[in-house]
Amino acid sequence: MVGEKLGAPLYPDYSKSKGKVYLVGAGPGAPGLITVRGVDVLRQAEVVVYDYLASPKLLKYAPPDAELIYVGKKSGRHTMKQQDITKLLAGKAEEGKRVVRLKGGDPFIFGRGGEEAEVLNRAGISFEIIPGVSSAVAAPAYAGIPLTHRDYTSSVAFFTGHEKEDKGNSAIDWEKISTGIGTLVFLMGVANLEHISSQLIKHGRSPGTPAALVRWGTTGSQRTLVSPLAEITSQAKAQGFRPPSVLVVGEVVQLREKLNWFERQPLFGKGIVVTRAREQASRLSEALVGLGAEVAEFPTIQIVPPASYAELDKALAHLSAYDWLIFTSVNGVAHFLGRLKANGLDIRELRGCKLCAIGPATAGALEDLWLRVDVVPDEYRAEAIILALGEDEIKGRRFLLPRAEAAREVLPNELRRLGAVLDEVTAYRTVKTSENTQALEQKIADGQIHLITFTSSSTVTNFVELFGQEKTLKLLSDVTVASIGPITAHTARKFGINSHIIPKEYTIPALVEAIVEHFAAAPPVAAPQQ
Repeated sequence: MVGEKLGAPLYPDYSKSKGKVYLVGAGPGAPGLITVRGVDVLRQAEVVVYDYLASPKLLKYAPPDAELIYVGKKSGRHTMKQQDITKLLAGKAEEGKRVVRLKGGDPFIFGRGGEEAEVLNRAGISFEIIPGVSSAVAAPAYAGIPLTHRDYTSSVAFFTGHEKEDKGNSAIDWEKISTGIGTLVFLMGVANLEHISSQLIKHGRSPGTPAALVRWGTTGSQRTLVSPLAEITSQAKAQGFRPPSVLVVGEVVQLREKLNWFERQPLFGKGIVVTRAREQASRLSEALVGLGAEVAEFPTIQIVPPASYAELDKALAHLSAYDWLIFTSVNGVAHFLGRLKANGLDIRELRGCKLCAIGPATAGALEDLWLRVDVVPDEYRAEAIILALGEDEIKGRRFLLPRAEAAREVLPNELRRLGAVLDEVTAYRTVKTSENTQALEQKIADGQIHLITFTSSSTVTNFVELFGQEKTLKLLSDVTVASIGPITAHTARKFGINSHIIPKEYTIPALVEAIVEHFAAAPPVAAPQQ
């Protein structure tokens, strides 16, 4: 029995260890392909031990105080040896920690998850296996290659590509698999392509059998090479294919011509930087990723409470005195209503106030709370807002404007000029973050970034402050710039940054649509070599 063979009880006494290790499959590369259970345990982790092939974007699910340990496991280069990794897992668990071992793909498919679980079993440490989507399945799927198909084959087999040519006793029975299985999938086989293809042909596979290499499958950096089996090695060398790549051999490869869905997406292969605050970036990032882009989140601002709530609290205590309440952003809505609740009040306090929302997203945030918005100007310009309100609704009326600290004074000045009694209060602040500028610089230098998005004036200002104006202009010299509206574009222009894309409507959906239209009109650019 397995337990007896390992020299340990079949059912270890897990009660001796308060800690627990979760062996989690991180999926093939696209962050969205991790399982719900995998995200759940990441959110509760005290220690996260992760590999080269596990997307760093998944680390955002871990608690801020979790210990993050990178152990490498890159082909040919290991930051930490396997025995040291298993010792680390056991040691952290014995300290009573909840440990997540985040592994690329699936932990039990060429992932050494079984070896790690054996060690934990011997040590009497509680563990849980959380399967992941293997690149063996996902990479071909994203390349438009179904591994089985009724018209082609009903059999598929998976192999490691690490078999050495001079290995005495191969674990692969080449004679049987070459003609006995319809679709063959080799993981980590780029270095041994010549050996694999020659063995298959030597044992009966037709030299003309369609074969495909898929590199960085499921990500915006995905590249696919299709070739007859006999030519796959020379083609791969000519095109500079390197790990991590998956090799698929079989007639199903022909279906890629019809089913290549991922690489046909409008933003496929485009590296796009999102500079929004981290807590707001997901909406824009997800929209871009859904269209095939490779998104790099580089938040230049962070939304924080005001230094003092005194002004806002005073206004909240006298809401019935105001005729109009103007919200200029979703942030303003969230922080205003959050403070309302903190003061033991609710939306009933807004009775008698008319609501003006700048932009459809701001209006939507209010309508989601069943608040009817009286005025939504066509655009965010003082003139348009005044026109939408009507001068008769301004003179002598009391206005409350909760917004960001140090926001532009154009609207308040115009309202006061027309006779409004206006109270401006700070509902929130935007502060500069301290992001890893070197990582982004390297991506731009490597040609991996094609476009940067600015969604407010503060994202522009803080980006320039992080890099300096001279370096910013140099970095963005060959990068397309998309600004959400004319005010943001005006701020960029003050720093010498030209905005190539400005949507007609100043919303995230309109910005995404404008980006798609821009690249559709531009000549195609080859994916960067990595």
